[in-house]
Amino acid sequence: MSLQPKSPLDFDVWLAAERASHQGRTEYRNGEAFAIDGSSEAHNLICGNLLGELGNHFKGRPCYVYTSAMKVRVESANPCVYPDVMAVCGERQFLDDRRDVITNPALIVEVLSDSTDAYDRGDKFAHYRSIPGLRAYLLLSQQPMSAELLLRQPSGDWLLFVYTDPSDRIPLTALDTELSLAEVYDKVEFIASAMQSTQLSIVSSSRAASTNMKR
Repeated sequence: MSLQPKSPLDFDVWLAAERASHQGRTEYRNGEAFAIDGSSEAHNLICGNLLGELGNHFKGRPCYVYTSAMKVRVESANPCVYPDVMAVCGERQFLDDRRDVITNPALIVEVLSDSTDAYDRGDKFAHYRSIPGLRAYLLLSQQPMSAELLLRQPSGDWLLFVYTDPSDRIPLTALDTELSLAEVYDKVEFIASAMQSTQLSIVSSSRAASTNMKR
């Protein structure tokens, strides 16, 4: 007996269920709902730092920064997802009167994790860049300190800029501001890899043996 193909989930049905649910969030992609995993301490600290920094920069200006509780709808590509952070300056465009789904972000930020890295860089970015008003896409690593900024050019191409030094400033020209990389990663603890720890241990042991021999 052949299996019947699964009917795609209608977007309006998903959105109504998502708004009514208290059992955790899902994202809508290709007619399916996908559960969103929990986040780490580093993930939460980075997002909190971003919200604080952008909020301070936007005081007195018609610019808005949103947490991961706000959804973005990619009209031309179908998905409706929860970016980690997004911002818009000027007129905000909402899907409907509920005002919980933005359709015109100028900046989207995703904090990478092992489970989302490939998707955030690949299909998700492909969806995001079909948003006409999107000007900047910022990817932030949890380990180590690293920011990858993709900026839309007048030609429509995207240029990549990488920042890894704590003294670096991340230019968000579309929002007429910039971010300090050190402030974005404030209080985030970086853990040395197992290989680095082993190498440090070998070096320390070698130095101790050398000292003992001199004695």
